[in-house]
Amino acid sequence: MSNKDKIIELRGVTFAYPETDNRPVLDNISLTVYAGEMLALLGPNGSGKSTLARLMNGLLLPTGGCVLINGIDTAREDARWEIKKQVGMVFQNPDNQLVAATAEEELAFGMENLGLAPQEMRQRIQTISARLQLQPLLAMPPHRLSGGQKQRLAVASVLVLQPQVLVLDEPTSMLDPAGRQEVLAELRRIKQDGQTVVLVTHDMTEALAADRVVVLEQGKIVFEGTPRACFSDAAWLTDQGLAVPPAVELAHRIRQKGLAVPKDLFQVADWVDFLCQKSSR
Repeated sequence: MSNKDKIIELRGVTFAYPETDNRPVLDNISLTVYAGEMLALLGPNGSGKSTLARLMNGLLLPTGGCVLINGIDTAREDARWEIKKQVGMVFQNPDNQLVAATAEEELAFGMENLGLAPQEMRQRIQTISARLQLQPLLAMPPHRLSGGQKQRLAVASVLVLQPQVLVLDEPTSMLDPAGRQEVLAELRRIKQDGQTVVLVTHDMTEALAADRVVVLEQGKIVFEGTPRACFSDAAWLTDQGLAVPPAVELAHRIRQKGLAVPKDLFQVADWVDFLCQKSSR
């Protein structure tokens, strides 16, 4: 990709929390996020992926190196508000993010802080609530919504501000299966619309939807590439403390039995295609 496609750049970034005796959580990380891509950040607990996500919108500032948002250093105090507008953040627990009395007021809250005209606010609320299927919920208080509905509202409350990048920190980890599917369906729509997305996740199935994955271990990048390249080696994933996608695990176990199966069986659909081809021969 060309230079003009870069939105977020991390250059030799190190970060340490004072309460951990300044031991680095991230150690000399260099990474670029490009316009229109979906990037998944993977790694075991404590690998630094959530810290990395917070560095991407200035919630945290590096203790070494620099983070640039469209060329603007996040350490610039006069640019903090502009950076927050360009990179929106959705947290793991939506209850920590929702503050208004109704869903509609939640969508309006951020725009009011931006000083948008009422007509513009109404138009954005109408567009985003329709896109995320929130219209029937607008008059309801957030605490009465299901987990999946709350997280969709949290995503909508960021998207309504029209950020260039949406960063999500394990947005489905606290949801039941139905809520998880609601949020994943919306992430797929966001990706199709060309929105730049950074997804922190521990779920390998979610990461398969990304264009690129970055795997962190003890604050360092140990892999950067396509999901299929990352998930082709079940043994390596296990060594990194990552869950192996079920379809990949099945192929791995079959190969251990001495049977030849391709290494690119990552999802149930891949297995269906492979078995149909085998049966037609």
